[in-house]
Amino acid sequence: MTALLLPFPQFDPIAFHIGPLGIHWYALAYIVSIYVGWKIAVKLCALSPVAATREQVDDFAFWAMMGIILGGRLGYILFYKPGFYLPHPLAILQVWYGGMSFHGGALGVIIALALFSRRNKLNFLSFSDRITTIVPLGLGLGRCANFVNGELWGRPASPDLPWAMIFPTGGPVPRHPSELYEALTEGLLLLVIMLVAASRPWARVRYGFLSGLFLFGYAVARTFCEFFREPDAFIGFLPFGFTMGQVLCIPMALAGLWLMAFGIRHPRTAALAHA
Repeated sequence: MTALLLPFPQFDPIAFHIGPLGIHWYALAYIVSIYVGWKIAVKLCALSPVAATREQVDDFAFWAMMGIILGGRLGYILFYKPGFYLPHPLAILQVWYGGMSFHGGALGVIIALALFSRRNKLNFLSFSDRITTIVPLGLGLGRCANFVNGELWGRPASPDLPWAMIFPTGGPVPRHPSELYEALTEGLLLLVIMLVAASRPWARVRYGFLSGLFLFGYAVARTFCEFFREPDAFIGFLPFGFTMGQVLCIPMALAGLWLMAFGIRHPRTAALAHA
């Protein structure tokens, strides 16, 4: 039965070289998602009602990158391994060993959005709506990079599952390729939903609705995929079989529902008149 299982493709962890510098797939995912996301964000922010100028979106790209990196790293340290990093603060800087949290990165971007909006006198919710619309692009590419690296693999699966796979570091048992589940749900599916919603003037004039839709959509997709993803070995399962990823999604889902309700109840009538 094991011979029928899909073998894990032996990807080179380095996508390509620029001279002596090797560009890893994970770094490439960040680079491509930020560049393509920036291009899409320029067009989204220009839609009526205008959320930001081209120059402001250009400036925010750096803020977003810093929010992702700093928030993602600090979130991983505080949410997942505080017992290791707090006694070893120098290890915090060793990002080449991995260790990033989406939930921490999301908080980092939210803080960057708030500070940038205040500095540039932008409407925080309107600008956030356009930016969060393209976040699933980075999520999807990031999960694909996880798969290429053979990390964050899934829970044991039935050998009869046609796409069950033996991962190099996952032992001899067949497993769910949960990275691909997340790439399809948190990434592709959520991106399509967000772009379709953002194309509707009805959603754009209800400030906060798109941001809430993203938060709730991600929380649902991540919670679902966590049922197939092997929890981190240093945390394991929490009480009642929950995982840390699912617990962190609860406040995201609640915040998303609140933002969508707020947007629906408080449409911007002036923006609606010009939409």
